[in-house]
Amino acid sequence: MPPLRDPQLLRCYKNALANWRFTGFVTFSAVALSWIRKNLPGHTYWTIAQIMQEFVAAGGEIDQQRETRPEWRDHNYHYDLRIPIGGRLIYIETRLEVDDPDDDEGSIIEAVNIHEA
Repeated sequence: MPPLRDPQLLRCYKNALANWRFTGFVTFSAVALSWIRKNLPGHTYWTIAQIMQEFVAAGGEIDQQRETRPEWRDHNYHYDLRIPIGGRLIYIETRLEVDDPDDDEGSIIEAVNIHEA
């Protein structure tokens, strides 16, 4: 899987994650929230957002996948993380919303899917 290499998009992704503790920068779909509640006891979307940020800050890879599914045609790519959590490898599919690539505070990540890798 190809890693995210575009420096501008990578900066936007990291900036959104750096703001994980503030509402609205890292969000989770209802599907992702439900999976977290059922499968990661003791975790909330806040703890998962923090884990995502720590993973990427430590050099963890973000995979950039061209979006081919018809229901997501309004996005060219989705971004995947595979993070060890509680002794399990967890896959998190995210979307990156960038209104202005030069605005460090304007990017949003939405975790749209999460499950065991």
